[in-house]
Amino acid sequence: MRSFTERALPLLTAVGLGVLGPALAGCGGTSAPPATATTTPSSPAATSEPTREGGEEGPEEGPEEGAGEGTPGGGSPAPATSGARPDPDEGQDHLVAGHYQPLWPFADSQQVTAWQRAHRANGTGAWHLDARRTALAFTRDHLGFTEIDQAVKTVVDGRHARVHVGYRSEEAGRPLVAAVVHLVRYGRGADAPWEVVGTDDTTFTLTRPAYGATAGSPLTVGGRITGVDESIRVRVLRPGSSAPVGERCCAPAGGENAAWSARVSYKAEPGRTLTVVASTGGHIAEVERFAVTGVRPPS
Repeated sequence: MRSFTERALPLLTAVGLGVLGPALAGCGGTSAPPATATTTPSSPAATSEPTREGGEEGPEEGPEEGAGEGTPGGGSPAPATSGARPDPDEGQDHLVAGHYQPLWPFADSQQVTAWQRAHRANGTGAWHLDARRTALAFTRDHLGFTEIDQAVKTVVDGRHARVHVGYRSEEAGRPLVAAVVHLVRYGRGADAPWEVVGTDDTTFTLTRPAYGATAGSPLTVGGRITGVDESIRVRVLRPGSSAPVGERCCAPAGGENAAWSARVSYKAEPGRTLTVVASTGGHIAEVERFAVTGVRPPS
């Protein structure tokens, strides 16, 4: 076991850097290079604007500027755009900013409006205004990845945020990034809450089904991975519950940018976006990398 860990750790450390590096390149300021083909977002990409970057962060630090106190309970190509930011409420009612699938915590704009009214009245649920805390709550509470409790870096770009979530590693001596969670402000106003819309994927991608596709059961899920002796678990989650409506464990995978695939059956009512999450680990943590995408069940 020690010899395997010694072999796996350098790769995992490199993978952690791989997740962090390309994502930073895709979110950088005017001097940063454009995103390369090695980065496969599980949500459509945003147009580029100057960024405000945070330093090393952990969940014990305070919220973003403008966020209140309180704690939460509980890969597709970019669409054609003109270069201007989309209107927050344009497009279909359930979509975020007219393009993005609402994965968590709100299922539609009506829920957003209801929360805004309650928050304005009594300050309830102020954590929705903090991208970092929303991303960690999504990872720990909705996905159930309790070991992933570090916000390694947060990059806010207008109405978009990328939170690099990770886990502590004694072997590596620093937190390792498990995924880059993409969030977008949902709705209008200065108190528009953050909504998880996908992940920016690098060495572990989820490209099938396509982001926002209508996908029936059984569902074929797949992408590409770089790693050694990987075991990929796939789950399908519905809004408002961390209990999966479908699950497949586990699909063996490994190699350099190697294809992986799994087939999962699920049962869900039409009309709400489903979150498909693929995860792998078992070398130095139960979950070391994950990717998510959003699909719609057929009506």
